Amino acid sequence: MKLKALLALLVVSSLVFIGPACNRASYGADDKSKIHVGIVFDIGGKDDRSFNAAAWAGVKCAESGTLPDGKTTCGKPGLDIVLRDVEPGNPTSIEPAMRAFAERGYDLIIGVGFAQGPIMQSVARDYPNIQFAIIDGVIFEDDGKTPKSNVASLVFKEHEGSYLVGLLAAMTTKTNVLGFVGGMDIPLIRRFEKGYEEGARSVNPNIQIVQNYVGVTDAAWNNPGKGKELSLAQIGKGADVIFTAAGNSGLGAFDAVEQYGKVNGRATHFVIGVDSNQNMVKPGFVLTSMVKRVDNAVYDIVRDVVNHRFKPGFHEFGLDSDGVGYVMEQHSRELVSPEAIKAAEEAKKKIIAGQIKVTDAMAN
Repeated sequence: MKLKALLALLVVSSLVFIGPACNRASYGADDKSKIHVGIVFDIGGKDDRSFNAAAWAGVKCAESGTLPDGKTTCGKPGLDIVLRDVEPGNPTSIEPAMRAFAERGYDLIIGVGFAQGPIMQSVARDYPNIQFAIIDGVIFEDDGKTPKSNVASLVFKEHEGSYLVGLLAAMTTKTNVLGFVGGMDIPLIRRFEKGYEEGARSVNPNIQIVQNYVGVTDAAWNNPGKGKELSLAQIGKGADVIFTAAGNSGLGAFDAVEQYGKVNGRATHFVIGVDSNQNMVKPGFVLTSMVKRVDNAVYDIVRDVVNHRFKPGFHEFGLDSDGVGYVMEQHSRELVSPEAIKAAEEAKKKIIAGQIKVTDAMAN
């Protein structure tokens, strides 16, 4: 424990005071009457325009009532918190960053991504009086069954939202071949893949799904070159719609479909974004985005801490709570037929009502 504490103290000076990966103001100079929130991103970084970006939008909304651009309102009141963030750059930097926040007595420490689960398990055990939240992870007490008493586990029903975009993809494809590019090959991402497949096959039982994963380590989230390579290979096999659940690596799929250009003003190949609204990354080439409202979940947990209503344990977000879904806007509506949107909305109602059961790959 002494070694861990010493390590945390050492990284405080590098991360909290002078480190380029973290805001530069020190805790000591902050208003100690305010709630202090520290967020540790995964190696994809807060500008991945996907998973991390959604978490960043949530804490920035909580800080000031605006999105990360500092100008656009998020539609919710700012909570007047002190916010610090760390982009570790590599997996070995995550634990020191988290311990630095804990050692400085932050009120809430947020970990972005399931991979931080074992780290948060250890840090939360060492700092039982500090509140933690993890996105896409579940933290238990040492018995492996009881939810950790100082950790909120924010989890999502990705398979439900993926079902809807699979349906949209199947009603849009001209080749009856769809692609799926996952990041790290783990049960969580298999959940996206399975939901996508079931949604597509609800339209056409014989549709073909080509799937690939970028890798089996954390580096799989931050390799857009590999994401593009896999996407081009899937297009070569006939896929004309590709759903990517790969963090920053997924941006390679956007480049791949754009490479094939347009015919008579319409794209020939499309991508489906993930986590954040990615429809404007490559307008005209993005069919829709399967969103996880990580931003809302993060804002809500910060608000709970500010209002002294923090609740540890599981917080699950699905279609019934608008925790997942899909987004359409001008460019997307030009690509997706009204009939497809109507079918997706009907399926959404049936999933919420329990009339459609989407397989949860993590439960099998």
